[in-house]
Amino acid sequence: MKRIATALAAIFCIALAQGAHAEPAAEQQISRLDPALDALLAPEAKLEMVVTGFGFTEGNIWVENKKDKKYKGYLLFSDIPANVVYKWTPDGKVSVYLEKAGYQKPDSWRAGFEFHNGREATDPKFEKFFMNGSNGLTMDRQGRLIIAAWAGRSIDRIEKNGKRTVLASTFHGKQFNGTNDVVVKRDGMIYFTDTCDGLRGRCKDPKRGIDTVGIFRVSPKGGEVTQIIDDIPVPNGLVFSPDEKILYANGGGKRYINAYDVNPDGTVKNGRLLVDLNDDKAPGITDGMKVDVKGNIYTTGPGGVWIISPEGKRLGLIPLPELGGNVAFGDPDYKTLYIAARSSIYKIRTRLAGVP
Repeated sequence: MKRIATALAAIFCIALAQGAHAEPAAEQQISRLDPALDALLAPEAKLEMVVTGFGFTEGNIWVENKKDKKYKGYLLFSDIPANVVYKWTPDGKVSVYLEKAGYQKPDSWRAGFEFHNGREATDPKFEKFFMNGSNGLTMDRQGRLIIAAWAGRSIDRIEKNGKRTVLASTFHGKQFNGTNDVVVKRDGMIYFTDTCDGLRGRCKDPKRGIDTVGIFRVSPKGGEVTQIIDDIPVPNGLVFSPDEKILYANGGGKRYINAYDVNPDGTVKNGRLLVDLNDDKAPGITDGMKVDVKGNIYTTGPGGVWIISPEGKRLGLIPLPELGGNVAFGDPDYKTLYIAARSSIYKIRTRLAGVP
């Protein structure tokens, strides 16, 4: 793993970390749609900004560190247009954890589609950039980082010695087009989504590889890739229920979540709609998802982070000052929900622990 240790990088990270100590976010009331939410979020729970100053944050994941006696861990997250994975520690420090996290060739300006920071084009702070970095991140059972390289069009693993191993880059001999989210089942099998969004021209790009989109899986040893879901036009986020008997997958810009029963061999069946959020006209898509120990789903969506019961009932909405991208439970008790939202990372305390 290539880490930055130069004085220039240190100055850069200090600049990013301005405001890194948690500050109140723009005051917006949590929408409490069901009394059951009180068991998940205290009435006094407040959204706080953790750190800001990035291009497009995604893939946040809490990493346990037992050697750290005070904080017991740290947060990793992708900044897609920077093509970097950052590390944030609870003392407010930010550093570059991994360079070229997504697209790794020298011509990175040719990779990724053109996007913007979510502001109106007339806003002086409006910015455009290319989405050439990594997207989803997760950890395997051995504590190794698994990366959905997105513009890199593969699923990679960072070994304990820092070596980068490509676990999956092709399906039926053709390259993936934009590996988006990734989760690891307890048996070690790796599940991930792929669409055309890792390409400059998306599905019309002449460099397009596989001619399908979907949800795939691969062994931790690499090798053969199998497609397990093909009924979502633009799949995005993934998460298993706490007992891993259900796989939840959402439709990205289509703004819904499906549920699938997981067979003993890891394949899925009985796909059905869990919840459709399209009646909410606020901006935002269903993207990153996590579950708590009772199986409630926390997903980015229109207007912020939605909390959905295992039965598909809407329990509440945590409004965000920016469009949300991903969520992760962290801190030693896993009762802090960290939220990646465009230029910033936010957090809010929960009453129930999340599933790592």
